Amino acid sequence: MFANSQSPFGRIKVAAAALLMLAVAACASPFNANVKRFQSQLPAPSGQTFAVVADDPNLAGGLEFSQYARLVEAKLAAQGYTPVADPASATLVVRFDYGVDKGRERVRSTGFHDPFFSPWYGYGGRFGYRGGFYRPSLWNYGFYDPWFDNGVESYTIYTSGIELKIDRRADGTRLFEGNAEAVSTSNRLQYLVPNLVEAMFTNFPGNSGETVRISVAPEKKRG
Repeated sequence: MFANSQSPFGRIKVAAAALLMLAVAACASPFNANVKRFQSQLPAPSGQTFAVVADDPNLAGGLEFSQYARLVEAKLAAQGYTPVADPASATLVVRFDYGVDKGRERVRSTGFHDPFFSPWYGYGGRFGYRGGFYRPSLWNYGFYDPWFDNGVESYTIYTSGIELKIDRRADGTRLFEGNAEAVSTSNRLQYLVPNLVEAMFTNFPGNSGETVRISVAPEKKRG
């Protein structure tokens, strides 16, 4: 058995099996998001009503936006805030936005170390939501890429994110703003947005000005 594994064909089979195991492990890795939140006098939930609206006018009234807005609504309701349908009657207006970029191809040779994908350096790129919303990537705070370290030669990565803003309707005062951003091999908003919302509301509202890394369940394999 050991003699066979030393043959060229045997070594190829062993290497292929090892690479497959690493790829499977990578696909099962948790979804990691960087979450940054700021708050100023966010009121206690008792007696406070809210309505979720699209921060991007192009999303307003869309069925997809409504689906994701309900996730935000459920999370705030779980905090004790009361949802209402009409923003004009709410004490708090919650502005919500989301998106994913077009992706970037990552290629490496075995044994090569890319400092832009290490836990200390992070990816310092920029990305746009739906081609029009640009801002610096939060991954400057550090991103660990399990696929890269495991020796996969080539794959596409996508940067996704959500933004949440809470204003007092009476005078427009900003009470809370936060964003959650992640790099993953999936570009499916139906998977990304719920995970990012989950990350945003983990230990909500958090410590103002603090950036934290939240891990949630990995994407299930589709049949």
